[in-house]
Amino acid sequence: MKKYSMETFVGLFVVIGLLCVAYMTVKLGKISIFADDYYLLYARFASVSGLRVGNPIEIGGIQVGRVERLSIDQEKQTAVVALKVRKDIKVYDDAGASVRTAGLIGDRFIKIDPGGAGEILKPGGIITETTSPMDIEELISKYAFGDIKKDDKKETK
Repeated sequence: MKKYSMETFVGLFVVIGLLCVAYMTVKLGKISIFADDYYLLYARFASVSGLRVGNPIEIGGIQVGRVERLSIDQEKQTAVVALKVRKDIKVYDDAGASVRTAGLIGDRFIKIDPGGAGEILKPGGIITETTSPMDIEELISKYAFGDIKKDDKKETK
């Protein structure tokens, strides 16, 4: 009898351990199984250089979502970014989105200015006012090779 009770105890311990591992995998992987508290918005950019799926979306410095998908609109020749935003966040049709860098050489993220003068964007809505990221390498090469023009104002004496 003691042998079977010990086996039962070990089996129960293994099952509980597997459930804990599964729970942590879902939580740390930010996978939603039962309820999805997010909705999708889309934004079109001329360039999304350095942006990746999973990068954060911020409003006022607070993370409110993640980049869900990156694709290309062949007709308009623009990059289309699917934004997964929390349901409790309201974004209006006069909102603006820009690709920013966290720090000097940090990861990219999308900063949204939520607007407020228009109507609330419904799931699947498109943010039309967008700003692409500045290409640091291009700016450095322009500066290094003298392509940046300086303002030659002469002082009057």
